[in-house]
Amino acid sequence: MIDLYSAPTPNGHKVSIALEELALPYTLHALELNQNQQKEDWFLALNPNGRIPAIVDRAEDNFAVFESGAILVYLAEKTGQLMPTDPKGRSQVMQWLMFQMGGVGPMMGQANVFYRYFPEKIQPAIDRYQGESRRLFKVLDGRLRDHEFLAGDYSIADIANWAWVRTHKWSGVSIEELPHLARWIDAIRARPAVEKGLQMPPSPRELSSSSEEEAAKFSAAARTMLETGQSRN
Repeated sequence: MIDLYSAPTPNGHKVSIALEELALPYTLHALELNQNQQKEDWFLALNPNGRIPAIVDRAEDNFAVFESGAILVYLAEKTGQLMPTDPKGRSQVMQWLMFQMGGVGPMMGQANVFYRYFPEKIQPAIDRYQGESRRLFKVLDGRLRDHEFLAGDYSIADIANWAWVRTHKWSGVSIEELPHLARWIDAIRARPAVEKGLQMPPSPRELSSSSEEEAAKFSAAARTMLETGQSRN
């Protein structure tokens, strides 16, 4: 049994989707980020960085794993699924996983901060992070032109990238004229395990589409977390 400590964010949904795809039994513990539960001592014992998600593998002497990418690799290697075992195949998956961890996630995350959450609209910052996110989308689209998935068969690399890219509207980044990326987004969304994973836990709003009123309320709540020390120890 695995305990999953998470919240309804792209990084959190990476892991819940993977657990559903792998059919691993797990118990969800949803943290309230606006209450800084991820900064409490009990959680810092699992993840010293104070960020979700984290898991505890009860079958492996209560082994804790933090960082979403590291969790995905751990689960794939534990089960022998969603990542090849041969060196070249494994490397391809790892390359596209790191592409998300070092590029797509950070750039879209910063786009969200400046485009949605900061009360002051700093246009050069918005342009910078939306533009870089769009550039990364073009890289994905180019890869998917001749590949059904990013690294051979469906893998943790697809899960990691998809969990972020699916929220492109929230970041203010268009996928127009990126038909291969759009095809891939729709294909992965149609997977039953993906739909289940997105409900563990469900987002208070759908990041891929919402009314302006809903978006404003969600942004205000996120802004409050930033202003009350969400990024501090």
